[in-house]
Amino acid sequence: MRGKFITLEGGEGAGKTTLIKALQAALAAKGLDVVVTREPGGTPGAEVLRDILLKGATDRWSPVTEALLMYAARVDHVERLIEPALTRGAWVISDRFADSTMAYQGTAGGVPLDRIRQLHAAALGDFRPDLTLVLDLDPRTGLERTVARGEDATRFERFDADFHARLRQAFLDIAAREPERCCVLDARSDADAVAAAALQAIETRLGDQLTVGGEYDQRDGQFRPRQIYATWHVPTKSRNPLVVRGTYSFVQEPERRSFFSSLLKVLTAPFTFLFGS
Repeated sequence: MRGKFITLEGGEGAGKTTLIKALQAALAAKGLDVVVTREPGGTPGAEVLRDILLKGATDRWSPVTEALLMYAARVDHVERLIEPALTRGAWVISDRFADSTMAYQGTAGGVPLDRIRQLHAAALGDFRPDLTLVLDLDPRTGLERTVARGEDATRFERFDADFHARLRQAFLDIAAREPERCCVLDARSDADAVAAAALQAIETRLGDQLTVGGEYDQRDGQFRPRQIYATWHVPTKSRNPLVVRGTYSFVQEPERRSFFSSLLKVLTAPFTFLFGS
């Protein structure tokens, strides 16, 4: 089963880094193979471009140049990390993705949105997240948080207040245009409350995918599900057989999973159905 791709978006200091750690722990506890990454960056080549984009004077690059550099990093990120992880069944959570280019270089930076859409189509086709969580926060509060961290400000954090105001609205506009993909979270709340709201959104939007956990087997590169799905066709006196379907979870034991216990349930399910336990 293909994994799911979740992205976190929002202005500076909205709490994406804190939230992504909470989501990683919560989803891993469900037995999912979780990959956490970021943009720009995520792969060695993309991290080089991250340094180029985030350091230096605010006018070091034009918004168009930024967009091109962002997509150069993004293509490498998708090809080398995100897509392989999704293919093996992992859930990928990324701190920023394509919506940030629409917001930063597009709405806030002045690049026509159609040009960015064309750039995305040329670079990645119709590849997009399964779910995007937008952390909404007053930009003044967000920038105060970044200062409180005591880290050197990035190029984008040093942009003026009008830029950050446009940025906030840009993310809200994206969420309004694509409500089936995006969910806006109130980032004013404490970290636990934001995490709870985010997990609720994941359960609501992707809940049917959360019932199957598993793990990545380093020996053969395969993703092992924690559940067995089975269908039996039980003969009856009528022309059509009785179809019995079931999902059987692996039994958790200290330090290991009892495979044979679950296999026994699968093999004996038709008899249990017909004759009782």
